[in-house]
Amino acid sequence: MISLPSAAERLLLEFATAFSHPTYERWLVLVVGAIVTTGRRTVQNILRTVDGLAPGHWSSYHRVLSRRRWSAWPLARALARLILQRFAPKGVVALVGDDTVDEHRGKKVYGKGCHRDAVRSTHSFTAFRWGHKWVVLSILVKLPFASRPWALPVLVALYRSKDWNKRHGRRHKTPVDLMRQLLAVFLRWFPERRFTFAGDGGFSTHELAAFGHRHRTRLTIIGRFYPNANLYAPPPKRRPGPGRPRVRGAKLLSPKEKLGSARKRRLNVSWYGGGRRNVRVATGTGGWYKGGRGLVPVRWIHVEDLTGTHRSEFFFTTDLDMALEAIIEAYTGRWSIETTFQEVRAYLGLETTCGRTEATVLRAAPSLFCLYSVVVLLHASAPARFTSVAAIAWHGKKHMAFSDVITSVRRWIWFASLISTPRSSAARFKIPRAARARLLYALAPAA
Repeated sequence: MISLPSAAERLLLEFATAFSHPTYERWLVLVVGAIVTTGRRTVQNILRTVDGLAPGHWSSYHRVLSRRRWSAWPLARALARLILQRFAPKGVVALVGDDTVDEHRGKKVYGKGCHRDAVRSTHSFTAFRWGHKWVVLSILVKLPFASRPWALPVLVALYRSKDWNKRHGRRHKTPVDLMRQLLAVFLRWFPERRFTFAGDGGFSTHELAAFGHRHRTRLTIIGRFYPNANLYAPPPKRRPGPGRPRVRGAKLLSPKEKLGSARKRRLNVSWYGGGRRNVRVATGTGGWYKGGRGLVPVRWIHVEDLTGTHRSEFFFTTDLDMALEAIIEAYTGRWSIETTFQEVRAYLGLETTCGRTEATVLRAAPSLFCLYSVVVLLHASAPARFTSVAAIAWHGKKHMAFSDVITSVRRWIWFASLISTPRSSAARFKIPRAARARLLYALAPAA
């Protein structure tokens, strides 16, 4: 059996209640094996990495994903609780969300479809990929060793195309529908906390804004806005007499029309990637109207980058009293989830799984997304000699990336499993310190 450091064992024990004891033992092997493995994250490749440290027959590890009865919801709730306790014990919790497509080959893969690949598409060319589209909700946290906030995935939902739902007799849910459901789950799990959610243009919809307005005491929606959005004044007070009450007031100027006469001011705000930028902003308020959907009070803001490297954009928030700096920084912090997607592919093997059944598909890829968050939590619990910048950095480096974080966690786990165990303690003192360092370096590459 894999010998884990005591701090890591206590952290992973928080997830044990979601499994039976035999399933938890095999799940733990898969989690630790997925962290220390490089290359493909198939079950067989993970077992090759931890060969001799995994009890039981190899087929029992495949059945953890394909047949064992356990739910991902208790695991996600425990993970969210650990993240909030460690990195955001009080104050408003920043949430960010987006969708991403991972390629999955095979003719009989559950939930597979042809989706637009936002990473490879441009304004003049649209790229498509066959695979799965995942809607991911993450907690945005500030880490002491990083210059930008990090997006830690917690909840993941599979989007099924309209054609797929029609063939299987299921009600179609758009990515916005799935994101709204994930946000509702978060609100129910943590009734004492207040949240902000930032999404890109795909999630900056009237529907999601209306959801935020309904839960405005606990949730604020922030996203990109439309220059020609239909804005109206609040409906006037209803007069006595027959007829239905009005749902909107007088028509207001659109943000684009209002921009010329709006008062502008300069701000210095946090920008994409963790730097700071001087911007010129203008703002206004109004009721965002959509036929059949009603009126949603919003505050819009126009942001002009004074350096000229970024195009001017409109944003909105459902909190009319939110500070302009907070609106901009909430949206620019959203970019961290794009970095998370890239790092999950590069360092945790997303798109390398090969399961095709429903249970395996709905468990394998979401587990890799959430493993990103588990690695960060393990790094926060590891001793300083494994996690300090000096222990893993090269000359001139000031901030850590996820490649450094997973490297330090791998070295911590391998040290506890192979070097500091009672069976190897005698041999450990015979190995020179420099040789031990080279051994850990070889066992724990970043990718």
